[in-house]
Amino acid sequence: MAESVLREKLKLLPDSPGVYIMLDADGTVIYVGKARILKNRVRQYFHSSPKPEKVAAMVAHIADFSYIVTPSEVDALALENNLIKKYKPKYNILLKDDKTYPYVKLHTREEFPHLSITRRVKKDGKYFGPFMGGIGCRDIIDVCAKVYHIRTCSVNLVGNPKKPCLDYHLGRCPAPCARLCTKEEYAAQVEKAVAFLSGDYEEAERILREKMQSFAEEEEFELALDYRNKIGMLSMLKARRITSMPRDVDADVWAIASNGLYAAISLLIVRRGMMQGGRSFALDAGAGETEEGFTSFLTQYYTNHDFPRELILGEETDASFGQYAAGKAGRAVELTRPQMGAKRELLDMAKKNAAEYLEKSVSSIAHKNDMTVHACERLKELLGLSRYPKRMECYDISNISGVDKVGSMVVFTDGEADKYEYRRFRIKTVEGADDFASMREVLLRRLQKLGTEEEEKFPRPQLIVLDGGRGQLSAVKGVLDEMHISDIDLIALAKQQEEVYTLSCAEPLRLDRRDYALKTLQRIRDEAHRFAVTYFRNLHSKRNLSSALEEIGGVGKKKRLALLEKFGTIDKIMAADEEELMQTEGIGAELASRIRRYFTEL
Repeated sequence: MAESVLREKLKLLPDSPGVYIMLDADGTVIYVGKARILKNRVRQYFHSSPKPEKVAAMVAHIADFSYIVTPSEVDALALENNLIKKYKPKYNILLKDDKTYPYVKLHTREEFPHLSITRRVKKDGKYFGPFMGGIGCRDIIDVCAKVYHIRTCSVNLVGNPKKPCLDYHLGRCPAPCARLCTKEEYAAQVEKAVAFLSGDYEEAERILREKMQSFAEEEEFELALDYRNKIGMLSMLKARRITSMPRDVDADVWAIASNGLYAAISLLIVRRGMMQGGRSFALDAGAGETEEGFTSFLTQYYTNHDFPRELILGEETDASFGQYAAGKAGRAVELTRPQMGAKRELLDMAKKNAAEYLEKSVSSIAHKNDMTVHACERLKELLGLSRYPKRMECYDISNISGVDKVGSMVVFTDGEADKYEYRRFRIKTVEGADDFASMREVLLRRLQKLGTEEEEKFPRPQLIVLDGGRGQLSAVKGVLDEMHISDIDLIALAKQQEEVYTLSCAEPLRLDRRDYALKTLQRIRDEAHRFAVTYFRNLHSKRNLSSALEEIGGVGKKKRLALLEKFGTIDKIMAADEEELMQTEGIGAELASRIRRYFTEL
């Protein structure tokens, strides 16, 4: 867009809160930001005043912008977060963090409450945790069963008495299902268990030691060893107690360290006055050091995590963040920047952790940038691509003698695997082992999504990579011509000599085998092959449950086991709707949608 037109657009900006979207010359979203007053905030980018290096680089690529007016700055913050997740802009912080922490849940709505493990905190019981750093929720629950005899099953106690299970005979449960204890007796034990889960470990440790000694005297050494391990776990828990911290402190502690090139953010988690653990994240320098950047980082993080009662912060956040946090948590969230005392000591500890993480991670961060964004920039230069390949899609076909023919589509965003965007295809129209025809079918079905309502779920790629040579390239070129698509670059990578075939050059290109650009092409090609072969094997072996679910981002070992326990077979999981999937422990709405989408063909 000409400078004069851009200046005219700047004059029309409103005095309202909202979100602004920066676009490059190709129309690709490169930055999303929010503003209290759009007119003031957006105009700042085009002033001649000195800017941080990252901001200056972004401004140099701005060819156009758009904006969305919102009712308030808090609404703008929420919308900004959603648009960042949707567009994955190059110059925004992109927090790829779907890891959540386990809690112990006491189901207080039941007449005889039971204990379970969950990763989602709701308003339907008492929650204790999160537990991390070597402390397992199963060990915590096991102590509650062995010491306080709290039931761990979810059996419905309504109706006729049931036969006591093995836990009753092992002394782990008083069998309320069989009416062998009263509600008052059970409630007394629940009260003691709640005290234990809240940090009062002395009674539990005493009982565990007595039982350990008893089993040792009876030469039941395996049982004695198990109790000794439980005592060791309690010692770890006690060691995390911060002596100068009140028991009622629930806080996340955030601090930043930077060396001018890169930055790191460190998190410490404190619950009930005890240190539960922490994590660190690597960022480009400047990404989280401004109010806007730090606020954006926290907003993305708390999309997948619950707010504690307090955030102890080493940097300022936007004024709207406190309102946003309160709205999401359903209660006030205190934001503090302590200057002295125990909380200041925690903040200093977080800063030290961030500095140490940054020092140890500098080389790996630099290497990651070389393998991702810089490699994409090199591909554009070396292959003469029409635009920066922000979204790369690679396709592969797998079959044996034409049986169970399948195709795969893997996606790299800014040079990194984006597994939530992967898709798979079962070939429907091709007879026999015709890889060219199969590739044509796959590309036709995928590209038919462009220009429809489904394009939001299946965005237009800048580059398509094929596993193959000139034949595959010609087959897919025919598809693009038929559909009158001319704005997507197309290349093929042949395995034997690692030659790159392009439409603009009659001869294949050979890139230096040490070049990160070639390594990126190899990674996406190999990932497409792996994904296609895995799908083929799943079909060929009647879709083995474990291997099928392993392909879904966010479904780890525990969630796979939970799905298996609930549904029993892969066929039942494939047939389940999102509501049924959400009834599985640890499966929320977003993950249920992802699982359902996985089993729905493109």
